[in-house]
Amino acid sequence: MKKFEFKKNWYIIFTGALLALQTAVFLIFRGESYPQIHDNLDLFMAHYEMLKKGNLWFSHNVNAPILHGISRDLFGSEFNLYNLFYIILPGFWAYFAGYASKIAIGIISFILLSKDIYKDKYKSYKPLIIVVSVAYGMIPVFPTYGIAFTSVPLIILFLRKLYYAGSTKQKLLCYLAIFLYPLLSYFSYHGFFILCYMVVAVIILWIKDKRFPLSIFVSIVVLSLGYVLFEYRLFGAMLFNDTVTIRTTMDHGDLSLPAALATAFSEFVNASFHSEDSHTYVVLGVVLAAIVCINISYIKNKEYEKILHEPINLLMLWVIFNVLIFGLYQYEPFRHLFELLVPPLTGFEFARTAYFNTFLWYALLLLVCTRMYDFAKKGSDTIHRLMLPLANIIVVLAAVVVMFMPQVYNDFYYTCYNQAYKILRHKDTSTVNYNEFYSTSLFDKIIDDIDYNGEWSAAYGMHPAVLNYNGIATVDGYLGMYAQDYKETWTKVIEPALEGSPSLKSYFLGWGARVSLYSGSDENTYAPLRNLELTDTRLIVNMDELKKLDCKYIFSRIEFSNATEIGLKLIGTYTDESSPYTIFVYDTGCN
Repeated sequence: MKKFEFKKNWYIIFTGALLALQTAVFLIFRGESYPQIHDNLDLFMAHYEMLKKGNLWFSHNVNAPILHGISRDLFGSEFNLYNLFYIILPGFWAYFAGYASKIAIGIISFILLSKDIYKDKYKSYKPLIIVVSVAYGMIPVFPTYGIAFTSVPLIILFLRKLYYAGSTKQKLLCYLAIFLYPLLSYFSYHGFFILCYMVVAVIILWIKDKRFPLSIFVSIVVLSLGYVLFEYRLFGAMLFNDTVTIRTTMDHGDLSLPAALATAFSEFVNASFHSEDSHTYVVLGVVLAAIVCINISYIKNKEYEKILHEPINLLMLWVIFNVLIFGLYQYEPFRHLFELLVPPLTGFEFARTAYFNTFLWYALLLLVCTRMYDFAKKGSDTIHRLMLPLANIIVVLAAVVVMFMPQVYNDFYYTCYNQAYKILRHKDTSTVNYNEFYSTSLFDKIIDDIDYNGEWSAAYGMHPAVLNYNGIATVDGYLGMYAQDYKETWTKVIEPALEGSPSLKSYFLGWGARVSLYSGSDENTYAPLRNLELTDTRLIVNMDELKKLDCKYIFSRIEFSNATEIGLKLIGTYTDESSPYTIFVYDTGCN
C-alpha cells in the first residue's frame, strides 16, 4: 500500500478538515443550529412543510392553506433534488441534506469541469483545483437554490462534452444529461439566463467555426424541454394563467443612470444577499492584480492580440456584463425596454445575471493561481520560487474566508457564534435557532388545546411561516407571486395600521410579498427575536375586512391592549419550555 505523504497531500488534509468541521457542527447541534431566518426559514422551509403536512406535493387543481387559499402550483416543483429532501425527510434533516448537497455538488461539478478543461495538466494543478472547488462548494448562497448556484459548472461541462463529442452515442448521452440538468437547477434563478447565454454561445461559435453549431442549438431545445417538464407548474402559472399578479406592480427601483451604475459597481465589489460569495476579501484583489500584470505584460511585449483572447479577460468581461445588468435593471427606461419586448416577462428579475458571478469569481481565482504555478516553472530565482507557495496560500485564504466570514447565509458561522456565545456568556443571544423558530412542541400543544381543525388564522409578532410550518391555515403569508386582487384585499385589512406606519406602507405597497398584520406605529412586528419588545401593543386592523376572509384565530406573541375594543376574545395563553415564545390565541368571533 502506498504510504500517505502528509506534506504532498496537504490540500486533502486541509479541505477534509474544513468539511469535517462543518459536518461535526451540524450533526452535534442539529435542530439547535442557527440558519438564516430572513428569506429562508420564514419562506420556503415553511412552504415545503406545509405541502408535506397537507399531502399537496403531488396534488393538482388544489389550493394550499396560505393567503386564504392559493394554487398549489405557485410553490416548488416535486421534480427537483432539493425539494425531494423535504418530501422524504423530516424538518431540519431535509434542510441539512440540502445544505450538504449544495457543497458536495459544488465540489464535484467544479472538479469535473476543471478535469475536462485542464486534461493532462490536472494532476499538476490538483492542489489548487481541490481547494478552490471546496471554497466554491461552501459559498454561503441562498440555501433553497444553493444547488442551482453550485451546479453551474455541470451544465458548462455537459455543453463542452457535447461540442467535442465524436460519436452519436456520446452526443445522445450529453443530450440526456442536459435534459436532466433542471433537476438540480431552477428556471427563474438560473435556467432562463443559461438559455440566453447558450444563444450567445451559438452565435459566437458560428462566427468562430464558420459553420452553424447544430449540436449546441439542439441542446437549447433539449434544456428548454427539461425545464418545462420538471417545472411544469411554474410554466403553467406563468404562461397559461391570465391572473394579474403582484409581479406587475412591484417596485423594482427607479434609480437614475449614475445611481444604477454605482449599484452595479457595488455588486462587482461586494455581491449582495442571495449571492454573497465572499469574493470581496481575497479573490477580488488577487484577480484584479493579476489582470493588471498580465495585460501590462502583453502591452509591453506588443502582444495586443493576446489581450483579446486571454481567458481571464474574457471571464472578467462576463462578470462586468452581469453586474451591469444587475444595476441597469433598477434604471426604469432599461427595465421597461425588456418588458416592452417580452411582455410575459414583466416583473421578471433580470438582475439575477449577477448570480452567475459566484461561479465566475472562483473560476477566475483558479485561472490566476494556475498561471502562478506555470510562472513558477519558468525560472529558479526568488520571484519564480515564491509563486507556487503564494498560489497555495491564496486559495487556502479564500477557502478560510468562505467558511469563517459572517456572510448572510453562512449557517456554519452563525451556529458556531451563537453556541459559543451561550457557553461563554451563560445566556442566549437574541437570535432563535431552527427548533425555537418553529416551536413545534408549543404549537402541537395549542392545536390540541383549542381543537384546531383547519380554521383560517393570522399571525402577529412572528412570521406567518411559523403557523404554516405547524399546519395552521393562514390568511397571511410570504410569497413572491400571488394575485394582485388579494394584495388589494389585504391592503383594506391593514389600511388603518398603514396610516401610522409610513415605512411599512411603502414596503408593503411597493413590494407586497410579505402579507402580514402590521404595526400601527411603524414597528417590525415579525422580527424573529427571542424577546420581542414592542412599544405599541395595540392591534390596528380593519376587523370587518379580516372577518370577510374567514379569519377565526389570531396567534400573537403580544397581548393586545385593545383586544376587547376591537372584539377579540383571548381563549388561551401558551408557553413551552422548548420555546422562547409566549403565544396569545385570540378568537375573532368569525364563524
